[in-house]
Amino acid sequence: MPRKAIPINELTDKEKNHSTPNKENKNSIGDLNRMLASVLDYISDDDVEEIDMEYLLDHTEGLREWWEEYRESNRKLIEKEIKESLSELPLKDLEKIRNQIKENNK
Repeated sequence: MPRKAIPINELTDKEKNHSTPNKENKNSIGDLNRMLASVLDYISDDDVEEIDMEYLLDHTEGLREWWEEYRESNRKLIEKEIKESLSELPLKDLEKIRNQIKENNK
């Protein structure tokens, strides 16, 4: 029996699931390219003597949100590094860290 012809513009469920991430990735890449270009324009300006991170975050659309997401995802790596290095620290340093944590939790 011949197979039923599927119209070209009709996507299967599997194809629909794969097409959305690609579109999102392209949008994300486009956003990152735009933000990178904006940052490079700023830091390559001869009139800028000192790079102002807050200026960049405030004046580059989407950069602050991206930066916060990046920092949060990086947080897990930082926590892991700290946990792994705790056993190597002397007791005095561990006590300082404990006191800092107590102060922050007040």
